[in-house]
Amino acid sequence: MAMNPQAMMKQAKKMQKKMEEIQAQAALETVEASAGGGMVTAVVAGDLQVKSISIDPEAIDPEDVEMLQDMIVAAVNQGIADAQAMVNQKMSAVTGGLAGLF
Repeated sequence: MAMNPQAMMKQAKKMQKKMEEIQAQAALETVEASAGGGMVTAVVAGDLQVKSISIDPEAIDPEDVEMLQDMIVAAVNQGIADAQAMVNQKMSAVTGGLAGLF
């Protein structure tokens, strides 16, 4: 039995509202990722905003600034990937795995 177009639109709007609520809630949640064995840690929110970066003083070597820069980039990139995964997991609970299509 096929749904009528009005029922489909109502369902789509309901799903869109729920997805927006999840995105708003996810913006308040954070994930933490580190690099260099924990020497650099990035905290990223579900809205993909970097909230903080922590650097262990032992990671600061004036002779090897490039290594510190690489650790920062790695921690931030992992944090962004983890935050995206968190949001996708929450969305798939609502969309039945269709979140990647929106």
